[in-house]
Amino acid sequence: MVIKQAIASQVAAKLLQIKAIKLQPQEPFTWSSGWKSPIYCDNRVTLSDQTIRTFIKESLVDLVSDRFNYVEAIAGVATAGIAQGALIADMMNLPYAYVRPEPKSHGMGKQIEGRIEPGQKVVLVEDLISTGGSSLKAAKVLQDAGCEVLGVVAIFDYGFATAVTNFADAGVPIYTLSNYEYLLPIALENGFIEADQLALLQDWRKAPESWGK
Repeated sequence: MVIKQAIASQVAAKLLQIKAIKLQPQEPFTWSSGWKSPIYCDNRVTLSDQTIRTFIKESLVDLVSDRFNYVEAIAGVATAGIAQGALIADMMNLPYAYVRPEPKSHGMGKQIEGRIEPGQKVVLVEDLISTGGSSLKAAKVLQDAGCEVLGVVAIFDYGFATAVTNFADAGVPIYTLSNYEYLLPIALENGFIEADQLALLQDWRKAPESWGK
């Protein structure tokens, strides 16, 4: 869920500006899942631009403070959420850890790296939400460790109905700075797409698993 429309539009414009988001409806990308997609989002690129990195960090901190002002610790979802989570935790002066997709196969076999105590109220940080699978898996790891997961925050959300259902079923609130709905008009307004491509891009979100086949 996007909370502030003005921030959502600004974030979408900045992601397009630095090519963290690329739109290619006529030459779609292929995701690791095999899905064809007219969009590719790599929010790691934001870390390389000092101005945009600061804007996103401050916006995420505002989001966490607004929605989860009783948070006691921050956790990043590996790997893309690690840096964003660390930036937020540092600015909020909170404990920080990150959650691996699987336990380490050596050493202590940890899945949670860092120290978060049982009973602590934790907000998870992700950079991008598609189906929500990786975020909810990390949430479950924290819950099994005795933490209270207040919710998930992220930079961008594709807006899939599947993700909405998955988060609702898990009882985990999700908030993002921007999403696909806000992206398209900004992309059109700034010449990243043409008007005759809009319907094609809108259709993708309705049935991403079958789009382009």
